Amino acid sequence: MAVSRNLFASFSASIAALLSLSLVSNLNSTKWGVVLRLSREVADLVVTNAVIYTSDSAAPFAEAMAVKDGRIVRVGDRSSVQDLYGHGTKVLNVNGKIVVPGFIDSHVHLLWGGLQMNRVVLRGVDSKEDFIKMLKEAVREKAEGCWILGGGWNNDLWGGDLPVASWIDDITTKNPVWLSRMDGHMGLANSLALKIAGITKDTKDPAGGSIMRTPLGEPTGLLVDSAMNLLLHAIPEVSVNEKRDALVRASKLALMKGVTTVVDIGRYLPGATVEDVWNDFTDVYTWAESKGQMLIRVCLFFPMETWSRLSDLIHKAGRVIGHWIYLGGVKAFADGSLGSSSALFYEPYVDELDNFGLQVTESDSLYNMTMASDKAGLQVVIHAIGDRANDLILDLYESVASSNGNRDRRFRIEHAQHLAPGAAARFGQQRIIASVQPEHLLDDAEYVAKKIGLKRAETESYLFQSLLANNALIAFGSDWPVADINPLGGIRTAMKRMPPAWQTSWIPSECVSLDDALKAYTISAAHASFLDKELGSLSTGKLADFVVLSITSWEEFAAEGSASINATYINGLQAYPWQPETHVHEL
Repeated sequence: MAVSRNLFASFSASIAALLSLSLVSNLNSTKWGVVLRLSREVADLVVTNAVIYTSDSAAPFAEAMAVKDGRIVRVGDRSSVQDLYGHGTKVLNVNGKIVVPGFIDSHVHLLWGGLQMNRVVLRGVDSKEDFIKMLKEAVREKAEGCWILGGGWNNDLWGGDLPVASWIDDITTKNPVWLSRMDGHMGLANSLALKIAGITKDTKDPAGGSIMRTPLGEPTGLLVDSAMNLLLHAIPEVSVNEKRDALVRASKLALMKGVTTVVDIGRYLPGATVEDVWNDFTDVYTWAESKGQMLIRVCLFFPMETWSRLSDLIHKAGRVIGHWIYLGGVKAFADGSLGSSSALFYEPYVDELDNFGLQVTESDSLYNMTMASDKAGLQVVIHAIGDRANDLILDLYESVASSNGNRDRRFRIEHAQHLAPGAAARFGQQRIIASVQPEHLLDDAEYVAKKIGLKRAETESYLFQSLLANNALIAFGSDWPVADINPLGGIRTAMKRMPPAWQTSWIPSECVSLDDALKAYTISAAHASFLDKELGSLSTGKLADFVVLSITSWEEFAAEGSASINATYINGLQAYPWQPETHVHEL
């Protein structure tokens, strides 16, 4: 018996030694027919010679990372991944370049953006003459009777005068036209479109919207917020194939910009039909998932009016559909937008002393829907831009949380652009997530003082650093197609707050660090949508979504905030091409 124990101990020690050396052994006894194989883990991909920013506060930087089956299996120095090399391991040597987690854009309208890419693009047009010229070109390409759709115009670029139907009626006599403003809260229709929609002098303003009129009461062609829906129902819905093509276009653009996950708020505005969002879910997203056509990860939000429908779906299918789709929660609106003079403020617009903005959803309705959604365990996000609208939602969230009890609910306010004194502190105290879009400040800085006065503009606007200083979590996004989908641009804007042609920062005390800006596009953005267990940092066990940047100097990046995208990876696989100097070889 003692001899047997010694033999067994000796055999066990030998096995342990083999394992500790990570050797692959094949002990084959042809006499006894016994085969024992000892194997080790081999990585599919090893990223090396890198400056890896992990977004993980426990280990902020690394120089190598190993990936297997789409997940990160190790992050550390070069020696820490040496035992994971093996036959078939691909090695990505980035030659000292910076690697960051895949960017998460916390607020986009993905299909709307993809559709707009094939329409009249008026973003950046800075004169009435060029506005009309763009429409003339569009008319030449359209058959008689076809709608001309597009948008992105910003009247502040040509001095502030709002466009009217008479600008374009003479050149669009046979084509109805609808052109949304860059913020999506106002649009211009030509007279033919107004006629088709039945909008006349006698049409009343709907709740939460307005028809802009001449002094004689005739519609000018401009429709604000829920009034847009008086016309939108008359526009033929795009085909399913057009929407599917739009998803591909939009996803490819996102990958070019280093975006691997988006939070899609959907094709929904105040008073619009809720069915568009649900049809997009079934006709486009679930179809693309089932056919293997998804290119990026999407977290979907649905109109709050349909909270019970979403709750039923989650109970039946769970929160994750396939490999690419996450069911986020529900969205509602408190007000409109600054550019359309429909954001809700305590004080009036300085150029319209009887206008305080619009509350686009009635208070009792908003409260009841939020209560019900929260009781059902759904995440709630609400659009609020003006200072009064933000306080309204902070009050609402406080009341709902008190009534429904403590839980990890992660209430969000989308935009949070203008905050009254004390509001930034309330975000931190109530643990409300501020989902903000840095690039919007580039558009607003030029004209916000004309809208709400210099004092309010310089004490209330885009208070990123104030929110962080009050322990609020901020998540960055673009609001694409309202602004460009461009995280690196958003990072630089948040750091510098310097609009084009400016020599100084706008409210420099609100500039943030590179570290805070990167986290707002990665781990904080993931947390803001309950995705932080899978995404947002380059940590062991998480999905291997990452971006290779064009620069090697962290100090230069932190000082200037300037870089470009060399490569985008999802699940450890190339999703967007890299520059020639970045190469992969296989062992």
